[in-house]
Amino acid sequence: MGRKLPPFAAVRAFEATARHMSVKSAADELCLTPSAVSHQIKALEGFLDTKLFERAGNRIALTLTGETYAGKLSHLLDVFLEDTEAARGAPRILRVLSTPGFAARWLVPRLSKLDFARDIRLRVSNGAPSLDFATNDADVVIQWSDCPSPGLFVEPLMASARYPVISPTLRERENIRRPEDLLRLTLFYDETDDAWPEWFAEAGLVGAQLPPGPTYPNCELSTTMVEQHQGVSLAYDAVVRGTIASGRLQRLFDVTTLPMSIYGVACPDARADEARIAAFRHWLRAEAEAEGVVPQHLPQAAE
Repeated sequence: MGRKLPPFAAVRAFEATARHMSVKSAADELCLTPSAVSHQIKALEGFLDTKLFERAGNRIALTLTGETYAGKLSHLLDVFLEDTEAARGAPRILRVLSTPGFAARWLVPRLSKLDFARDIRLRVSNGAPSLDFATNDADVVIQWSDCPSPGLFVEPLMASARYPVISPTLRERENIRRPEDLLRLTLFYDETDDAWPEWFAEAGLVGAQLPPGPTYPNCELSTTMVEQHQGVSLAYDAVVRGTIASGRLQRLFDVTTLPMSIYGVACPDARADEARIAAFRHWLRAEAEAEGVVPQHLPQAAE
């Protein structure tokens, strides 16, 4: 028996409208009139015998069925596009979404070693990267922590202890020699899971009165401020090793916090074994293993 599929033009009209949440924007994308797009959506609703949008005047909202269907269609159309491009001889693109710190200090410096690095499209997220693969325009997300999520394949990638880092210029100017010397400098604090009290306790300064300093939502911002000689941050060893090797930062003292799991790799569960995604995951894992930073049943960071 032949497949009983909906009209492709109707599918495209619905998916574009759901993605933009605007009939006009979908019409502009598809080079159609808004009336034609609306007609195609009604035809699809008739084919499915169910409503995909709730309409109130000029406003639209996806029904529960429409929201589920739109997410699946977006994924299928993305795969269809990639397979079509591959059939034409074009390289298959892998879209990776990451935190800024991981991208700048760990992934990008190593990316040239990946044999299909030129086919990676890397985007960074200002906050925690979205794990909604129906809307985040990503194939793989490097997420902060490795917390499981329904419907997703999540693989632990990296664990790390923390220690203070400083710029060589500030260290020489302030003559930093002992942990207590840090108490007269500006310290940068993490918005969540700050560990300065833990570090000072490990350094033998339990209950030390910590100096005031700005609080940042992610470790990349504080590390950048340290590079500009503005203060000291508590950095993750696995992330800043390359920056320390370059000479832009220096590690202070041998004291560290306890290691904790900080990064994981996420993708839709149904796509975990796709060739490009699997190859990328395995490459990330091999790089992390080579540095000895793969988690071993450690507590998770909450940043």
